[in-house]
Amino acid sequence: MKLGYTIVYVPDVHASLDFFTQAFGIERRFLHESGEYGELETGETALGFARHDLAETHFPGGHIEAHSSAKPLGMEIALVTANVPSAHKRAIAAGAFELAAPAEKPWGQVVSYVRCPDGTLVELCTPIG
Repeated sequence: MKLGYTIVYVPDVHASLDFFTQAFGIERRFLHESGEYGELETGETALGFARHDLAETHFPGGHIEAHSSAKPLGMEIALVTANVPSAHKRAIAAGAFELAAPAEKPWGQVVSYVRCPDGTLVELCTPIG
């Protein structure tokens, strides 16, 4: 078993892909012609985005839409970078909301948290070790 991909359900796949490109410099890998699904160039494990209406076909009981939630959902996307303060500043300039400014953790890692316009919680962090 291995992790194949993570899918974040969002209101507008195109907007989320564009935001991640602008805020984090991650290029688009794929956008389906329907606009219902797209992926970013994140290496072997894909980071994908799908529209909420597609999620409704998978989850007939409904789901929590991150962009409508007052608080971030209890999961995050972690992006590793050598320069967290610079990445954090770029994300805020692109429209992310600051949840926690860059800070060094007791184990030596620098970490910050932002919330994307689509509600996705992103941790920006230096490599561990």
